[in-house]
Amino acid sequence: MNIKGIIAIALVAVFVFAAGFYIPKFLQSWDINVSVKKKAQVQTQTSTYDVQALAQQVVPAEGVKLGVKFGDIGPKLIQSGTIDLEKFKAIYQGANALTDEQLEILTLGRDQEITVNAGNAHFLLNLFWALGLANKNKILDEGVMVEGGRAKVGNFASTGGWTVSKTKAVNYYSKFQIIPISADQQKIVEEVANGVFRPCCNNSTAFPDCNHGMAALGLAELMVSQGATADQIFDALKAMNSYWFSNQYIELAGYFEAKEGTAWKDVPARTVLGREYSSSSGWKKVHDWLSANNFLPPATNGGSSCGV
Repeated sequence: MNIKGIIAIALVAVFVFAAGFYIPKFLQSWDINVSVKKKAQVQTQTSTYDVQALAQQVVPAEGVKLGVKFGDIGPKLIQSGTIDLEKFKAIYQGANALTDEQLEILTLGRDQEITVNAGNAHFLLNLFWALGLANKNKILDEGVMVEGGRAKVGNFASTGGWTVSKTKAVNYYSKFQIIPISADQQKIVEEVANGVFRPCCNNSTAFPDCNHGMAALGLAELMVSQGATADQIFDALKAMNSYWFSNQYIELAGYFEAKEGTAWKDVPARTVLGREYSSSSGWKKVHDWLSANNFLPPATNGGSSCGV
C-alpha cells in the first residue's frame, strides 16, 4: 500500500473516532437544551403568584385602620329615618347578626378609630352608604346624579336599592346636615370623588349610582369633616375598595407585582383607584393581561354586590 493509501485510511479512522465520540455528546447536549426549554415553557404556562401572600397584603386578617372615627353618625342616621334599625338588623341574621359593638355604633355612636376587616366590611359598606345618601352634598344636588332631573334620582341602585330606611330612599337623598363640611373641605371631597373608581362599573365616586360609590362618598365626607387630607382619604378608600372587591384587588396586586415589580403597599392609592385600574374596563385590561400571561390566580370568595 502506498503512502497516500495509508494517509487516507488514517484520516477515515480519525473521522470515525471523532464522530463516535463527539456526535453523541452533541446530541445529548441538544436533548438537554430542548428539555430545559420545554421545561421552561411549561413553567411559564403554569406560572402564578402566591394568592395567600397577596391576600395578606391586600386584605390583611388584622384589618386596616382608616384614620377616622365613627362619632355619632349612627344615631343621626337612625334619627333621620335613613336607617330603620329593625330593617337594618334584618339584613344580618344568624351567624352574621350585628355584634354588640355594631349595635352600639348605630344607636349610641362610638368615639373609636375605624378598622376595616373582612368581618365588618359589609357593615361599613351599608353604614357609609346611608351616610353618603343622606348627607347634603353638592355632588348629589348638582352632579351627574341629577342630570336626568331630580324626579329620576330614585332609579339608581344607590337610591332605589336602599330598602332599609323608614320610607322611600329618595325622601332622604341629600337632605340632612349629618356632618356639615366647609367649602374648602368640599373641594377635597370633590377631588377624591373624581379620582376614585370601582370595578363594578366605569363611574367615579362623583357619580355614586351604586352602593359602593355612595359609601365611598360618605366615607370621604366623614374623613374630611375630621380633618383628613385628600391623600389620607385616598389611602382609606384603597383599603375599603380592597375589602369590598377583594378578588379584583388581589389580582391588581398580582399585576403590580408581576408586571411592575411593585409591592402592594408601595402602589400609590391615587394610581390604583383611578380609571386605568379600578374602573370595570380598566380592571378588565389587568385581568386579561394576567390571563394572557398565565398569572391568573384561582378565585377566592371575595365578591361584592350592589345591594344591601
